[in-house]
Amino acid sequence: MTSRRLFIAGAVSAALFGPATVVSAEGKPPIRIGQTMPYSGAASSYGVIGRVEAAYVKMINEQGGVNGRKIEFISLDDGYSPPKTVEQTRKLVEQDGVVAVFGSVGTPTNLAVHKYLNSKKIPQLFVSSGATTWNRVKDYPWTIGWLPDYDSEARIYAKYVLRERPDARIGVLYQNDDSGRDYLNGFRAELGEERASKMLVSVQSYQATDATVTSQIMALKASGADVLFTHATPKFGAQAIRTVHEIGWKPLHIVSTNTNTIAGTLAPAGLERSQGLVSAFILKDPGSPVWADHADFKQYMAFMQKHAPGLDPKDSWVTYGYIAAQALVKVLEMCGDDVSSANIMKQARNFDFTPSMLLPGVKAKTSPDSGLPPITGMQLAVFEGTSWKLTGDVITSGK
Repeated sequence: MTSRRLFIAGAVSAALFGPATVVSAEGKPPIRIGQTMPYSGAASSYGVIGRVEAAYVKMINEQGGVNGRKIEFISLDDGYSPPKTVEQTRKLVEQDGVVAVFGSVGTPTNLAVHKYLNSKKIPQLFVSSGATTWNRVKDYPWTIGWLPDYDSEARIYAKYVLRERPDARIGVLYQNDDSGRDYLNGFRAELGEERASKMLVSVQSYQATDATVTSQIMALKASGADVLFTHATPKFGAQAIRTVHEIGWKPLHIVSTNTNTIAGTLAPAGLERSQGLVSAFILKDPGSPVWADHADFKQYMAFMQKHAPGLDPKDSWVTYGYIAAQALVKVLEMCGDDVSSANIMKQARNFDFTPSMLLPGVKAKTSPDSGLPPITGMQLAVFEGTSWKLTGDVITSGK
């Protein structure tokens, strides 16, 4: 497997070079932050998250850094493979000497290093996954999530189904890992045991290593389901949307936040095949004209044109990385001159910040003993034409 390395310390080096010590003009040593990211493999469409975060850090360094310190941002390819995540994370901690691991993507990959990072007292900061396990403060004090948890998100969808299709026959497609099980459990819990036993007519799972999900979609259609909930990474989400259309099945199709990116999922599936999809959002759809005159959207577009011209600004995963990078910088600013791992974790648990490009009414807030992720608000949207159209109000919790 190719090992891609993005190293940011005032400038982006080629992926061939290891970190070099960079000292700011004030003589302060840099803040070394690590990350693993699927730049290759089945989930490589998530790789744009790391690329835009690297571009944001580069911009901050060009502006003088944080509190007089530059940030060394080391982002390594794990191919969405847990064993590779372990290897790369150990390298970040034991060789590169990072003070925190930030925003690494994936539930199975982050679970593979969950205990290790906590044992080393290295912050597992703002994990790019909504699994409920990231919010177990007492058991894993050095881990903190970022996104609304998958259980809560699934409950939002179940409530929507009960309101819109109270007599629905529901089929579920999910990735067979902890993230998928969180979604399935939340959906079942919101329906209630009695209704779930009647309404859930077929549940199909897939492995991240599978070639396709065609057989699962065929089985779901054969069950007579008229509502389909899909939790999948972009590759398999695109396959599911395309297959549903090709076989002439017309369920109410709800897709998880992992599946709703236009650039990574809907465009490969075909926008004409994606009409009527329902999903939930925390961020402004960068492809929607609704936000064109908003100051934060203009700022985002200016950033993309200047600092990340090779990335698609209409890709919502790019927007997500832009938002998360702001949160990283904010925490480091809050640390002042103490950028130890312990203080980074302390500040992350005392965080109240609204990054640019979050939806109105959505913010990020933490407290030391909270069992909730920083972001809890979401808003439903329907895909129409070439963009997502928001519906209803922001829902602050699905539970």
